[in-house]
Amino acid sequence: MPTLQVRNLPEDIYVQLNYLAEKEHRSLAQETIVLLKEGIATKLGNKERRRKLLEKIGDLNIDGSKFPDPVDLIREDRER
Repeated sequence: MPTLQVRNLPEDIYVQLNYLAEKEHRSLAQETIVLLKEGIATKLGNKERRRKLLEKIGDLNIDGSKFPDPVDLIREDRER
């Protein structure tokens, strides 16, 4: 199994990591692995969700000329 060494880890991050490890009854290494897995899954999940949303938007074939100009809408609202 590969090994990862982190240098110059800020003290506050170390303290928080140690706190979470104790709270979850894990070693520092185990807690680090769990947090890295969760962070990676979240980041990849967000990218995948955005990609699917952009595909849906692209499939809608929305013509921007059908929408009113925001400047006209604001002007109309201010005149009331």
